[in-house]
Amino acid sequence: MLLALFAFCQPASAVEPHWPPSLTIGTASPGGTYYAYGEGLARILTRALNLPVTARATEGPGQNILLLEAGEIQIGFVTLGVALQGWNGSAPWTGGKQLRTMRALFPMYDTPFQFMVLEESGIRSVGELNGKRVGIGPQGGTSGAYIPEFFKVLKVDASLAHGDWADVANQVQAGSLDALAVAAGVPFPSFIDLEQKGKVRYVPLASQQILDLRLAMPELGASVVGAGAYPSLRSNYGTVGLYNFAVAHRDVPADLAYSIVEAVFANHDELVEVHSAAAETVPGNFTRNTFLPFHDGASRWYQNKGVVGVIRND
Repeated sequence: MLLALFAFCQPASAVEPHWPPSLTIGTASPGGTYYAYGEGLARILTRALNLPVTARATEGPGQNILLLEAGEIQIGFVTLGVALQGWNGSAPWTGGKQLRTMRALFPMYDTPFQFMVLEESGIRSVGELNGKRVGIGPQGGTSGAYIPEFFKVLKVDASLAHGDWADVANQVQAGSLDALAVAAGVPFPSFIDLEQKGKVRYVPLASQQILDLRLAMPELGASVVGAGAYPSLRSNYGTVGLYNFAVAHRDVPADLAYSIVEAVFANHDELVEVHSAAAETVPGNFTRNTFLPFHDGASRWYQNKGVVGVIRND
């Protein structure tokens, strides 16, 4: 049910006795945007909350949702597409269960899908990935969930390889993989590493391919990676994308959730220094979430700060 935001008191300035003794953030694999963002967020929250906060390397959004369900983490990063799969129990990784302990905290950034090859490969289109070996990152990540479906829609028959982003990037450099297919915030750390080692090319989706993907998967939105985001990207890169949100377990105390959101936006500049994708971590982007209930403490923060809009609550 959609409820108007309502007022809430200021967060506590010290650790409350009903708060957990520590917090763990589920991120993704080293070499990816989630991991860098999560490490920076953990430092900010440790200081702001006076509470030990650690970033845990995971396989990405799917595993983060499962870890929230199991109570092994209190905060996780998700793309809304994978979160929708979990909420509805519609993907194989859910085991057919509706995974509904997650509650939205704050918007992170857009995740554009990006395809990279070494320039020497001669590959210039996504269609030319047919018959090639493509690294798609951890199995529980957004790329791992979506790229196989992308290739079905686009009728690209590629050999897909899972693994930590740092590992699959090294395999591209070594020539044992032909390409990387990535859903991540920009700039993607492993792309930067490959740029520093040699010449690369960003392979675009054609306009018809973008249309076909959006018709097949309505949760996808139009997305653009701006020219100059990477040293070798000399023109805007049109693609599709999904928005990222930080979510919390529904049992996280409301005043703690409020304090987490307060700390994130109060330390926005520091978070941007950690990763430039955090430039999009601003209160107004909470409207990018169209289906997940917000945590009670988070929704109260938006109302208390005068953020205009309607929010989905339990």
